[in-house]
Amino acid sequence: MDKNFLEIIKTRRSCRKYKAEQITDEELQAVLEAGMYAPTSRGMQSPFIVAVQDKRLMDELAAMNAGIMGVTSNPYYDAPTYVLVFAPADAHNPVQDASCVLENMMLAAHAIGLGSCWIHREREMFSTERGKELMKSWGLPDGLMGVGALALGYPAGEPAPAKPRKEGYSRIIR
Repeated sequence: MDKNFLEIIKTRRSCRKYKAEQITDEELQAVLEAGMYAPTSRGMQSPFIVAVQDKRLMDELAAMNAGIMGVTSNPYYDAPTYVLVFAPADAHNPVQDASCVLENMMLAAHAIGLGSCWIHREREMFSTERGKELMKSWGLPDGLMGVGALALGYPAGEPAPAKPRKEGYSRIIR
């Protein structure tokens, strides 16, 4: 295994504090491309990825998510970009497929110096009437469910070191 890739995996951390500066189009495209090359069940490429950088829309999404969470803070940590991932609810493995997309994008973001954090509650957000209206306005097909999102941007600090791995985390049975 490429030691550099293993190092990327070992050093990626969730980022919860971002600089206000927007990421470049090239950086965003690299992250999105990594998501598009994630493995999917039966090779169907069923997930949909939507990157959002429109401040008004980001404020609305943050308010929707915060309402579900029961907080007033921004659940996307004021990141300059949100990346939402959807999958057809009737796909063979929608959550697994979209999760692979999200993980690929988090690793790619870290590899190019960006911070990211997996954000939850998109399933609840996009099952609302407003959520369905938004998906329709973005040209997404009916029948999708929100699976997760990434807060994405330049980290505003150094990540904490990895916690030691727990005893017995893996086993080899021969």
